[in-house]
Amino acid sequence: MTRVAVFTAVDLEARTLARLLGLPALSGDAWPHFGAGALELISVGPRARLLEARAARLTPPALVVSAGVCGALSPELRPGDLVVPDVVVGPAGERFATVEIAGLPRAGALAGVTDVVETPAAKARLWVETRALACDMESAVILAWARARGIPAAVIRGVSDPADRGVPADLAAVVEPDGRVRTARAVRAVLARPRAIADAMTLRSGTGAGLKAVARALGLVARARA
Repeated sequence: MTRVAVFTAVDLEARTLARLLGLPALSGDAWPHFGAGALELISVGPRARLLEARAARLTPPALVVSAGVCGALSPELRPGDLVVPDVVVGPAGERFATVEIAGLPRAGALAGVTDVVETPAAKARLWVETRALACDMESAVILAWARARGIPAAVIRGVSDPADRGVPADLAAVVEPDGRVRTARAVRAVLARPRAIADAMTLRSGTGAGLKAVARALGLVARARA
């Protein structure tokens, strides 16, 4: 059986994917860590800042997958669409090629960013500059980590927010550096900006659709690697 390490940014992504895939929690860690069969899934925090520490707990994998949601840059993408890029372009312009897995067709580029893209105008600028289909904050870091270890890597991301909608800073701030979502911060955001309720519900719906698409793709990976 080929071991596949699946890295997500936040706890919500890891727990949702684990539930959709039927992966049980693995004991011994205080953070989300799931696995069964070919897949081992962990949360490594926004910007993958906890990747080094948490990946040290894994058996060396044969394949790494950066999984979770992404923000669309292409106007053609809608929430729930799957993005499987053939290259990831890092914030400094570095390029990381991905490998094909489980017959999932790869197409286009994913842009790595260091901060949440808050507005449609900022997304439009990034699209013009990079021609990338979508963006996230973790894939470039994860692929750089895999490259340094000689491990093949792929990206499987689902669109959570379309090109004409950004992620407001107050909603992005509810996620802690370790990937946990702070309910108290969400409540404060809603009290300070009533529109945050509608924004949060829209983002939640898009995130759910995106993660369902990712779970289906990871199911193909698991079956191909079993």
